[in-house]
Amino acid sequence: MIRLATASLAGTAIEFYDFFVYGSAAALVFGPLFFPDFSPLAGTLAAFGTFAVGFLSRPLGSLLFGHIGDRHGRKPVLVASLLLTGVATVAVGFVPAYDTIGIAAPVLLTALRFLQGLGLGGEWGGAVLLTAEHAPAHRRGLWSGFPQVGPAVGFLLANGVLLALSAALTDAQFRSWGWRVPFWAAGVLAAAGLLLRSRLTETPEFRALAESGERATAPLAEVARGHWRLVLLTAGGLAIGYAVFYTVTTWSLAYGTDELGVDRTVMLGCIMAAVAVKGAITPLVAHLGDRLGRRTLCLTGCAATALWTFPLIALVQTGEPLLMFLGFLGAMLAFILMYAVTGAYLPELYEPRVRCTGAAVGYNLAGVLGGALTPIVATSLSHGGGPPWGVACYLTVLAVCSLGCFALLPETSGRLLRPGAAEEAAV
Repeated sequence: MIRLATASLAGTAIEFYDFFVYGSAAALVFGPLFFPDFSPLAGTLAAFGTFAVGFLSRPLGSLLFGHIGDRHGRKPVLVASLLLTGVATVAVGFVPAYDTIGIAAPVLLTALRFLQGLGLGGEWGGAVLLTAEHAPAHRRGLWSGFPQVGPAVGFLLANGVLLALSAALTDAQFRSWGWRVPFWAAGVLAAAGLLLRSRLTETPEFRALAESGERATAPLAEVARGHWRLVLLTAGGLAIGYAVFYTVTTWSLAYGTDELGVDRTVMLGCIMAAVAVKGAITPLVAHLGDRLGRRTLCLTGCAATALWTFPLIALVQTGEPLLMFLGFLGAMLAFILMYAVTGAYLPELYEPRVRCTGAAVGYNLAGVLGGALTPIVATSLSHGGGPPWGVACYLTVLAVCSLGCFALLPETSGRLLRPGAAEEAAV
């Protein structure tokens, strides 16, 4: 389990590195580089629009790779999704700016972002099933929490590189070529991830399905016919987690630098510190889900988020590094109560023959509802001077909606993924 969890965490970290480096670059430089004829506000909104495309393509990726995972195995998904995302990310680093190739620049940027999202849409389902379907039932939350650490590691890697470049280069150098370096570095990370994942074995659940001839012939059709309500409830429940995360990591970065005049190095440092704490405690919270239940923690996380949105905005508005960090930390702690247990919760909700498709579609559809729109909506609500209380209202309403969705879902802690699976994995 340690070897599997490590491989799952490493691959997920690389995939999310690719995804997050785009979000930070969109907040910092994509507006003036790819939309120079727009006003600063309109340029930021347009950059976040290309950012949102990645979320829109993630459900499509979950459909494509979910079908592969349910028909041909979890391992092919892990390899193909990593390769697609890595190639697309490296290519972003070579896209010329608008002043070189005109309208083709944002078009290429958007197309590559679409491919990034397509790959990431398949990544999560394969990664969590790798651990969830090997783990014993009483420790499934703990082991499935390791892939959930991957996004934090990927975010820290992406922004650590950006932070170092931002501190070492002049503003002109950073805007000219410095922002491209993290995208080029994705190629090295993808190669390492592919080498690691090539050595993995298929999960016992899929091997059992293949041997018994019970694999779904049309996983998407089965999910749409028999599990549509479950997909919608999981997507609605997880939407607030995405919204909070990208409020902190993407919107606040743009808001702090553009509206409050905070140095981008300071903003990145505050955000990264909060994400580092979140990543460090993820396995602990995931294991807590084995004891208290997945649904219980998800409900608690939604309630905590609803209570923290206004303090978050008030602390960010101060522009003081320590206070902003405390605001970000509170939001990340509320977020991780939901997110840490998701790697076990979603697989437990779906039957094995459609698990890769159902869990991935629900998870990535939540990204559209909470992640794609939040930077755009928050930027629109925070323009015009004064504290952006509209952002807090938006997050509060979304948190209450997510709370309602989780309230309608069952508890699954300790559930066997198939008869005998937990006992076999524990041997």
